[in-house]
Amino acid sequence: MNLKIKNALISVFDKENIMSLLKNFKKYNIKIISSGGTFKTIRKLGYECTELSKYTGFKEMLDGRVKTLHPKIHAGILHDRQNKIHKSEMNKQKFPPIDLIVVNFYPFQKVVIESKSPKNIIENIDIGGPTMVRAAAKNFTNVAIITNKNDYPALIKELGKNKGKTSLKFREIMSSKAFGLTAYYDAMISNWFNKKLNIQFPERKTIFGRRLKSLRYGENPHQESSIYVSDYNDKQLGFDQLHGKDLSYNNYNDMFASLDILNSLKNKFGTVIIKHANPCGVSENKNPLESFKNAYACDPISAFGGVIACNFKIKKKLALEITKNFLEVILAKGFDKESLKILKKKKNLRIIDISKYKSKNVSTIKSFDGSFLIQKKDEIIFDKQNLKCVTKLKPSKKELAEIKFAFNISKFVKSNAIVLCNNFSTIGIGAGQPSRLDSCKIAIQKAKKFSPKKIKNSVVASDAFFPFADGVNILIKAGVKIIVQPGGSIRDQEVINAADKAGVKMLFTGVRHFNH
Repeated sequence: MNLKIKNALISVFDKENIMSLLKNFKKYNIKIISSGGTFKTIRKLGYECTELSKYTGFKEMLDGRVKTLHPKIHAGILHDRQNKIHKSEMNKQKFPPIDLIVVNFYPFQKVVIESKSPKNIIENIDIGGPTMVRAAAKNFTNVAIITNKNDYPALIKELGKNKGKTSLKFREIMSSKAFGLTAYYDAMISNWFNKKLNIQFPERKTIFGRRLKSLRYGENPHQESSIYVSDYNDKQLGFDQLHGKDLSYNNYNDMFASLDILNSLKNKFGTVIIKHANPCGVSENKNPLESFKNAYACDPISAFGGVIACNFKIKKKLALEITKNFLEVILAKGFDKESLKILKKKKNLRIIDISKYKSKNVSTIKSFDGSFLIQKKDEIIFDKQNLKCVTKLKPSKKELAEIKFAFNISKFVKSNAIVLCNNFSTIGIGAGQPSRLDSCKIAIQKAKKFSPKKIKNSVVASDAFFPFADGVNILIKAGVKIIVQPGGSIRDQEVINAADKAGVKMLFTGVRHFNH
């Protein structure tokens, strides 16, 4: 059912593009009600408008906290035009209907980012705006609600097509958007309070997100997908794409995986290469070029078509080395002019500047069929005080640093995880096997194929304990000299004995890193 717009209430904090509405409202003889800054803006632009306090006969109070919260406003929005009792009550009170609401909210989101004052933040929690929006959205059969300036053109088009009227379908679509906005707004506020009060697992968990963009497809072509930003600064992810095709779902998934690892590399120039959300090469080195070469050498076959992430600025020599290989995405903390020129010769290579990216300590979420799991992010490597050498031979200080590197990487590899390292570079990775024994075999197989000379005296990390000595024996036979694992198996002693017999050093961390 098409409904004529006679009366419209406009109350917007963001007044951009309001002129386009006013022109069309005048064209269709739509009367405007407004308050505060919006009223002043409309009058300044030369258009007629009734001030809200004059309309209701009630002056705003409490520093503007109460102005639209009035029966004349909400009855005008909420009454059912087809309900005889409603019509009778409206006539008795002499309340005219309000057919269109144009509202956006106080900038709570912006204030949270810019202000450290809880008082200021709380003052920017909008009450009147969301109340009107919810009322109009509920009564979409009789009222049109616009909550986003980006929908002004759609409203103008709707009025033009229907000669000053709105269709039921249009109103319902706008209603859906309106409830999405109020849910998003309330979720932001709820999460701010939870963070302020350090409540990590509230009774009711709300997740807010704004769609950044639609993606071509998901993991597979038959799956639709979009990327959302769940952050108060929801305009961007902190990435600046300098070149290449649009990022895909799988690109984003691999990028996030690479950044997780990259953020954990604190000491030297770090390079991470990711394929299907698993690391296929990680290295830290005093030389950026060597860091890339070592990471790539771990598994050059798997690295084909992968994502590379560097915690440093890319320069000419490294750019030339990178272009020898086929990669989907490269992320780095900046690119000099020469390197960009070289890399851009790869037409489809997505070049991402992550200089502005900042890691956030957020929970991880996994969803399934209407339910979801939430957990704190796994940020622990091991506590040095609880780190225990369980073999007769003890590691040196330098070896302890390498042990830390290896065990850190293991927590990012899909379980069961086995990570072989030499000189702060991975040389073999066994990932995602139901059997830890199979992961050991795969890690050794890859190391033998690509870095056979580096297996001798290498360090191996396991994300969880060895249930039997068989996996340990495979690693020892290959040439591994140091093993780090959580410990905790009923056969720990059997495993320790195998290490001692072979003259291998073994350390227990007491920390497990399952990554399913």
